[in-house]
Amino acid sequence: MPTRNVYSANMARNANTVNIKSEGDYHHGDLRAAVIDLGLKKLAEQNVPELGLRQIARELGVSATALYRHFPNKDALMDALALAALRRLGKEQASAASAMGDQRLAFRETGYTYVRWAVDNPSLFRLVFSRVGRVDALMDGSVDLGEAFMQLAAGIAQILPDDAPPQERLAAQLHAWSLVHGLANLIVDGQIAWDEVLVRSIISGTFGLDRDAADCA
Repeated sequence: MPTRNVYSANMARNANTVNIKSEGDYHHGDLRAAVIDLGLKKLAEQNVPELGLRQIARELGVSATALYRHFPNKDALMDALALAALRRLGKEQASAASAMGDQRLAFRETGYTYVRWAVDNPSLFRLVFSRVGRVDALMDGSVDLGEAFMQLAAGIAQILPDDAPPQERLAAQLHAWSLVHGLANLIVDGQIAWDEVLVRSIISGTFGLDRDAADCA
């Protein structure tokens, strides 16, 4: 549902009272979704991720108590936002991959999309990897992340032989992830400038994808 700052509006009408919605004004599940949507929007506007439950409650026009039923503390809210952001990244990767006809080019696009998303959303990128937990849980599927990281696994599956041992497959996944994650961090931290052609060329250079570099324009 659209959000509006009813707190400010009500204060302007009556300096002594604030009309606060109750959780009952939202359909089941809507309040949690509204919190996630607003939280991601606000974090995307920041350089360093920082957010508070009371701030979100005010902007949604609900009581802080209503939010505490869904998020018992700030950590719970930030964890939920990190997972939601990571799922958004995964969906963008899936969309980019599906637009490519060739499976190897699709794999390249998932890597490029990873870097571009990090550069476009530096605060969300920092939040995600300070909250989602250990690499092991991400890679072995024990954490439900929707499309996120599934694209990486799918791309590796197309490059390695079907009978590749698990350790080789894991090493290949970490190789690919290290490449795009390190590149994203270098750009987000201002160590190197964003250059689309350069980024695509670097990503194409891994796992023999450099032969597709001519298609990167």
